[in-house]
Amino acid sequence: MCNLYTVRKSAAEVAAHFGVSDPAQSNAPDEVYPGTPGMVVREEAGARIMQSMAWGFPLRLKGMSPTAKPKPVNNIADLNKPMWKGLAAKPQWRCLIPLTAFAEAEGPKGAKTRTWFNVKDQPIFAWAGLWRVSDEWGPVYSGVMTDCNEAIRPIHDRMPVLLHVDDYDRWLHGSFDDAVAFQNRCFPDELIEMTRTDELWVKRKPVIAQAETLI
Repeated sequence: MCNLYTVRKSAAEVAAHFGVSDPAQSNAPDEVYPGTPGMVVREEAGARIMQSMAWGFPLRLKGMSPTAKPKPVNNIADLNKPMWKGLAAKPQWRCLIPLTAFAEAEGPKGAKTRTWFNVKDQPIFAWAGLWRVSDEWGPVYSGVMTDCNEAIRPIHDRMPVLLHVDDYDRWLHGSFDDAVAFQNRCFPDELIEMTRTDELWVKRKPVIAQAETLI
């Protein structure tokens, strides 16, 4: 799962990396948690644009009060599931999620720390995502997950579907089979850098504890 990532670059730097001609200003923080705003890159009328959206598709679980806040589904386990297939089959609902690193929790319960991962020699990289417009939160997005590679296996058995720069167009424009192929691909071990820290995992009690991570 992935419940925390960073974008520690300016909007102009992100725009330059993804070929966006008109960078959007955003209230998205540099640390992004489920249910909070994050920046995504998508295509509209043949051009790439940046847009702030909420991270996580709203989900109402059975038995929830009608007034209760939905849970943010921020990770996508299987593109073939009905919840995702209709979107994944249509390129207009695919997006690129910019990030500079993503974190996994490591350690004993109650004292977990943040272990960070980034792509070597890539100050900004992309996570394959889907987006839509929700009644509850407006535009929302979620990131596609896959089995981990050996670089991440000591910490977790899942990881984001990371894209090389020359994968961006194929993710945004390819067929449904192309999209599924990315989920079945193993990202190269040698391109992942890991940094263990003594930062406590839970800094912001609310949203991260409420996240509904995998569907």
